[in-house]
Amino acid sequence: MDGLTQAETRELEQRMQKRQIKEFLGLFSNLVDHCFSSCVDDFTSKTLSNRESGCVTRCVQKHMALSQRLSERFQEHNALMGQQQQGQLR
Repeated sequence: MDGLTQAETRELEQRMQKRQIKEFLGLFSNLVDHCFSSCVDDFTSKTLSNRESGCVTRCVQKHMALSQRLSERFQEHNALMGQQQQGQLR
């Protein structure tokens, strides 16, 4: 962000924040859609059955664990790439 004015830097940061929020909302929406479609099948009651509630809980936990693991692997991959680049620069 070197060479940008303060106004340009602020605008860029605002755009990045909006994009992050949009991506988060998209991920959240996909999670809700997936878990709802996979777990909820009885529309005769306003409340979730015990089976549906347990299924939704497991689905969300599994999704969160997957997201965490993917994030960890991504960080490991980036660290390895950084080490390789440093080795090439020497």
